Amino acid sequence: MKLHHAAIRGLISKLGLFLTAIILVGCASNRYPAAPTLAASGDYNYIIGPGDSLNIIVWRNPELSMSVPVRPDGKISTPLVDELIAQGKNSTEIAREIEQLLGKFVRDPVVTVIVTSFVGPYSEQIRVVGEAAKPQFLPYKQKMTLLDVMIAVGGLTDFADGNAASILRTSEGGKQYSVRLRDLVKRGEISNNVEMKPGDILVIPQSWF
Repeated sequence: MKLHHAAIRGLISKLGLFLTAIILVGCASNRYPAAPTLAASGDYNYIIGPGDSLNIIVWRNPELSMSVPVRPDGKISTPLVDELIAQGKNSTEIAREIEQLLGKFVRDPVVTVIVTSFVGPYSEQIRVVGEAAKPQFLPYKQKMTLLDVMIAVGGLTDFADGNAASILRTSEGGKQYSVRLRDLVKRGEISNNVEMKPGDILVIPQSWF
């Protein structure tokens, strides 16, 4: 009889621990406020970063036109223009600077700069860490959504606790928001889709079960 009672007490104890774990998981998935559906931001101008490729076109001067990569130090070099800082600027700003520098050698240069390969500055990249199929960083694009990010990283792993995921928003001083990735990706509940902001970090924890 004593053994029987001990077994029952052990079973109750394990059940209690199991229920506590469920409650903790439920609390964890809601420990941050829900992410706003729309990210309040104005028109977005793409900022150039290391790893981007630029097509520089000098009107009526094909010998000065070329495609160049932005080096890891954030600089580019073109004919007659050396060591120009490109990182942190948009394409129009770079075009005006090249025009000014070429003006010493070419009469009234007209320059167009087109970004042909996008990486973006580190501070604006979207980072995905944890239980994504392919954790990685992504260049931010205007009106980019959580669903866009999940498609790019190949969805969730089998061990992901998608509904306990969160977005760490660096543009708001590291404020965190809850997102329900499992409902969005596995169940197709588009109401859980939200806009991303430059510099967001998506954290996907591992499931306890």
